[in-house]
Amino acid sequence: MNPEVAAEVATTQARGRRTRDELVAAAAAAYGDVGFDGASLREIAKRAGVTHAGLLYHFPNREALLAAVLERRDELDAERLNVQLPPALGPLDRLIELAAYNEGNPSIVELFVRLAAEATSDPHPARAYFRNHYRLAREFAASGFRQLRDEGRLRAGVDPDVAAVGFIALMDGLQVQWLTDRSAVDLKTALRHYVEQMLEKP
Repeated sequence: MNPEVAAEVATTQARGRRTRDELVAAAAAAYGDVGFDGASLREIAKRAGVTHAGLLYHFPNREALLAAVLERRDELDAERLNVQLPPALGPLDRLIELAAYNEGNPSIVELFVRLAAEATSDPHPARAYFRNHYRLAREFAASGFRQLRDEGRLRAGVDPDVAAVGFIALMDGLQVQWLTDRSAVDLKTALRHYVEQMLEKP
């Protein structure tokens, strides 16, 4: 390929990726403000500074754009869990640190809480996503409780799978409380307290 043509193609591709990222960011902000049903594609395109046709070039429908927003959120969480935290931290510590990190990103928490509540109705395009998300979250938390059990630290009679359900429910419920009164709720402290109640007393 001619070098000039190759450079032009690379520039066009980079511009396309940038536009796509801007659309995903604009959609996330809109969903956080008015929910999925309240955010039209035209409004999202306006927020991103592109035409409606330009948005449809990248995302042919609302469901495709919603999927991209949720995928981006998962990418950020995975990066935080797997890259930015010390490898010695166990699953529960990683989830607690993620909750603490999210305190610095209220827009992400607001988006998640709003969409999770909306997705309880059927049909909703994010319902399958959240069903899978919570399944994986429970499994991840349960692996942490099983690790504590194997180390002889988990209190007798505590079922790791049941404890995981409670942990994830507490994590999400605390986020709702935190959004309504951030000065009254410390996510990290509350989650650590829950885990400590599951441990054998010294």
